[in-house]
Amino acid sequence: MKTNASLFWILGAFFVVADGIYTVWSLIDVGEVEWVGTVGIALTGILSFFIAFYLGRAHSALGGELPEDLLDANIEDGDAEQGFFSPWSWWPVMLGASAALVFLGIAAGFWIAIIGAVVVVVSLIGWQYEYYRGYFAH
Repeated sequence: MKTNASLFWILGAFFVVADGIYTVWSLIDVGEVEWVGTVGIALTGILSFFIAFYLGRAHSALGGELPEDLLDANIEDGDAEQGFFSPWSWWPVMLGASAALVFLGIAAGFWIAIIGAVVVVVSLIGWQYEYYRGYFAH
């Protein structure tokens, strides 16, 4: 995590320098500042600084080196419990399709979003309770 924070500090400094070069270049070439590119590159640099600051604070809050920061660490040292995932579940596919339906409804017609929201609720309930009935019930 310390290495990641250092990389984002370097990346943020690069984007600040690139923003200055871009601004000067647009002044020389066109005679005025091209605001879209200037603001976009500046915001990219600011976001890199935010991420670097967060990673640095998270690293210091953990109180030590993570396995990925140590040169003599094994791959399995950073292996943490990620949770239980159903290997043959179709509910995540249904949830993704219903979320797509909601976003389509927001763009195309509100009645589609209502149908999608109902399917989202059904998919969430089905995914939550899939081990309470059927072949894998416990």
